[in-house]
Amino acid sequence: VMTIEPLESSSASPWARILGTAAAVFLGLVFLVAAWGKALDPVSFVEQIRTEGLDVFRMAEATAFFALGLEIALGLALVTGLRRWWVLVPTAVLVAFFLFLTGRAYWRFEHGLIDETEACGCFGNLLNRTPKEAFWQDLWLLVVPLGLSLVGRGDSGSFPKHRLAIVALVTAAVLVFAWKAPDLPLDDLATRLKPGVRVSEICAGSDENPEQLCLDTLVSDLNAGRHWVVLSDLDEPSFLESVPQLNASSASQSEVGLWVLTAATAEEVSTFQWTQAPAFVVQETPYAMLRPLHRRLPRSFLVEEGEVVRTVSDLPPADF
Repeated sequence: VMTIEPLESSSASPWARILGTAAAVFLGLVFLVAAWGKALDPVSFVEQIRTEGLDVFRMAEATAFFALGLEIALGLALVTGLRRWWVLVPTAVLVAFFLFLTGRAYWRFEHGLIDETEACGCFGNLLNRTPKEAFWQDLWLLVVPLGLSLVGRGDSGSFPKHRLAIVALVTAAVLVFAWKAPDLPLDDLATRLKPGVRVSEICAGSDENPEQLCLDTLVSDLNAGRHWVVLSDLDEPSFLESVPQLNASSASQSEVGLWVLTAATAEEVSTFQWTQAPAFVVQETPYAMLRPLHRRLPRSFLVEEGEVVRTVSDLPPADF
């Protein structure tokens, strides 16, 4: 007969145990939400690993999946009420590491070495945070519940083999999901671009910044009428092959606008225009605005009266 281990056997007061367990569960949920954002778009997480200089032995993919597995396992352990030292010590190390990353970004931002659009990738593309916001939010979301999770621990009780088995199985399942995620139709879930979003909500920078740039300002024509918008690098092979088709579609559908948003430089845009003679508008767009909108390029979306009504994880249909 299988027995279920008690969450914690403790001589501490019931209120202390409740407070400590609730704090651990909250911290575990924060870890799991952050891990979910990374699992949906592991390619972006790998990019973040390289950007942060954490590409150990040039094994960014392996580093990313190890970090993701650790975050999932600790999050699950905390959510199931495990507050043993062998859970809390690596949790504290992980929290300290997150604070080091966000603190370093905050310091670099304050000293003008980076701008505020270079936000922390701890929550993947799901949350837009400036370096300042990332540091202070992590301080409250991670450090405070970590400290409270030490309250009312008491005795350890029996070894939680059943809960650890569940943690191991779920962690393995999520890692397999993350491995397969880039090939799954999850763009609307994994990015900030999905039907119902208004172009005025697609921005680079924080709401408090008077210099915040939004897509409806960059391309004001999108506020009215019907438009297809393509996100792509100008040297992306499938995009280059489709330029003649896009030109033909744009010429035959004069009532539908066609725009290509790219993070390419002005020189690269000029070269593209001279060599490809596009019949559509190519608009330079800040990388910080484009990156949260896709997992792979090209990606397209249909805008009607300033609102996204359809997304395509490729180029627009030929008969748009």
